[in-house]
Amino acid sequence: MGYRIPEEMIEEIRRSVDIVDVISDYVQLKKQGRNYFGLCPFHGEKTPSFSVSPEKQIFHCFGCGAGGNVFSFLMDIEGLSFTDAAARLAARANIDLAPLPLDHQHKRPAEASDAKKMIEAHELLKKFYHHLLINTKEGQHALDYLQERGMTREVIEQFEIGYSPHSWDFAVKFLKSRGFPLDLMEKAGLVIRKENGEYFDRFRNRVMFPIHNHQGEAVAFSGRILGEGQPKYLNSPETSIFHKGKILYNFHQARLHIRKLQQAVLFEGFADVISAFKAGVSNAIATMGTALTDEQARILRRNVESIVICYDGDTAGVEATLRAAELLEKAGCYVRIAAVPDGLDPDEYIRTYGPERFRHNVLEASGTLMAFKMAYLRKGKNLQNESEQIRYIEEALKEIAQLSNPVELDYYLRQLADEFSLSLSALQQQLERYKKTRTAASSNSRQSTAAPQLPSKKLFPAFHNAERLLLAHMLRNRDVAFTVQQTIQGDFNIEEHRAIAAYIYAFYEEGNEPDVSALVARIPDGLKPLVTELSMMLINENLSSQELNDYMKHVLNYPKWLNLKQKEQEKIEAERQKDFLRAARIAKEILEMKKLLSSS
Repeated sequence: MGYRIPEEMIEEIRRSVDIVDVISDYVQLKKQGRNYFGLCPFHGEKTPSFSVSPEKQIFHCFGCGAGGNVFSFLMDIEGLSFTDAAARLAARANIDLAPLPLDHQHKRPAEASDAKKMIEAHELLKKFYHHLLINTKEGQHALDYLQERGMTREVIEQFEIGYSPHSWDFAVKFLKSRGFPLDLMEKAGLVIRKENGEYFDRFRNRVMFPIHNHQGEAVAFSGRILGEGQPKYLNSPETSIFHKGKILYNFHQARLHIRKLQQAVLFEGFADVISAFKAGVSNAIATMGTALTDEQARILRRNVESIVICYDGDTAGVEATLRAAELLEKAGCYVRIAAVPDGLDPDEYIRTYGPERFRHNVLEASGTLMAFKMAYLRKGKNLQNESEQIRYIEEALKEIAQLSNPVELDYYLRQLADEFSLSLSALQQQLERYKKTRTAASSNSRQSTAAPQLPSKKLFPAFHNAERLLLAHMLRNRDVAFTVQQTIQGDFNIEEHRAIAAYIYAFYEEGNEPDVSALVARIPDGLKPLVTELSMMLINENLSSQELNDYMKHVLNYPKWLNLKQKEQEKIEAERQKDFLRAARIAKEILEMKKLLSSS
């Protein structure tokens, strides 16, 4: 987007979108009072400190200090320029920017332009591959293959599945004819360059599964070969627009269902997601063929608390389940495990036993992570054998000792006692030993690798607090701002406060009514978090003249108080040097200064 967007159109865009709706695409928000709260997408946290105000159309995190309006949120979370953020919001509000004149001085960086071309190329190929599969004789054998596997036209359309022809240069010619530079298409992972400089298609004779980012844009492919050949699945390489560890397959389609159902079902691969969708599981997502990452766990927690993990039933799947569950619990999720029996993967189970049995016997029968761990520990053990029984009990106790929920801990401890006819007190004693060992190890670990802590909330001096309160009232009330301007002008003592006051004065002098979101659009990025923080402060809306004058007095008297303190130090120094005449003269000055302070 190389457009320069006029101020009046920016204002129209801002007024046409609701910041709560936009942020809800990224963060699960819950209403508390007048505002909405959720987990901050800009730093890791387990307790919501991220606040969105529908009234003021701003956001602010009380944990990390991030803040701004709907434009700055999109810029920060997506790494967009202001123009691109405005363009995306305009599209959301059905505002057409096409008639705007080009302004070459406002073109976005080359990197962003390249990323846009890469996405355009993927979108174009996705549509053409889909067309080849659905509407041509060339793609008929691929369509037959999918339908033999139980995929309906509805599912194929829903996931925009396609077919790449058995050709070495179909994509090369197709993209080149539409003006896409082949060197850039190589960076996009769509074509490969030979040593002699010629290019050939990465994907040939494959069923093509497009991979979308969380905004629904195609950024990669996974191709399943038809017939013999290796690899069975060929995936796009990592590129500037495709990072496997940051994308969840089908998240762009499942997000609304996840929010509605308040739960996500996590699979290992896209074939499982497609089968699950066909089985009526609309909140299905998957990792990109790799282990769940911290980033993916954080994305999930921002959107939902309850996660059902449904990985393959083989040994590798069980181990991957345990790793994913630990990451999700660490991110603050409530995790349940849907175990697929007989060593099958979810796709195989659905095709073998049908959708209803999958939903009822697998998903609805999901259990807690602790129950899954205990079942895992039992595998391969003969519990009729005394030594193996004792080994299982010790291993189970070590896992139970890690539980933080006392009710859950008591439940599994009693279950263990009942199953093996053991004394509950004996198990509790052993449990305490494991807890002490774990606490000591955890303490040593913290000492050696102390985690960074968020700065604690500061108690501000009286003058500083007075300035904050004045600015908070000024953001809400134009008359207060004019009164402060006449009395204090720019004489705030904190540099950032002086700058914010200047922007507020100018904003109201242009005839604007109080509107924090509009003001935020005009101020530098460095001041936005502080402005949003001040606007979220709890203040007495009915500000009296006495209260206002007290705040202004604190601000104006602070420099005088600093001079008084300096004079007192000078007096002490004069007395130390035994210059009693000078000390007496300074004492008299101090007395006069105190009188002025008390009378002002």
